[in-house]
Amino acid sequence: MVSVLQNVAIDCADAYELARFWSRGTDRPLHPETKPGDRETQVLLAEGPVLYFNQVLEAKKSKNRIHLCLRPETSREQEVERLLGLGATFVTDHRNPDGSGWAVLADPEGNEFCVLRSDSDRAAMSS
Repeated sequence: MVSVLQNVAIDCADAYELARFWSRGTDRPLHPETKPGDRETQVLLAEGPVLYFNQVLEAKKSKNRIHLCLRPETSREQEVERLLGLGATFVTDHRNPDGSGWAVLADPEGNEFCVLRSDSDRAAMSS
C-alpha cells in the first residue's frame, strides 16, 4: 500500500481571495460550492491533486520550503506578465541570457512560485 497525494495545502489569510487568484492563474475552476468568506476552498486542477486553501491566523514569515512551479502554455515571458497583471509580484530573476532558467513570483499573500519555460520556449532553444 502507498499513500496518494490528495491536495497541496496553502495556509493563507483569505482563503476565498487567494483561491480566486490561483483559479485565474491556472485557468481552473474553484470548487462549485465556494463562496466569498469561506475559510476553506479548493481550486480543481485538470490533473492530480487539488490546490486546497486553508485560512489561518498566522501570517507568512519567511521563504516557502515547498512551492509550486508553473509551466505555461504560452511563453514564459507572456505568462510572467499575465500573472503580474493578476496581482502577483516579481521576487527573483533566475532567467539566463540563453533562455534557460525561471522567474520567481509571489501570489498576493507572498507565497513564492516559479514560472518555468514553456514547451515552445524549450523547443526554440534546442533548434
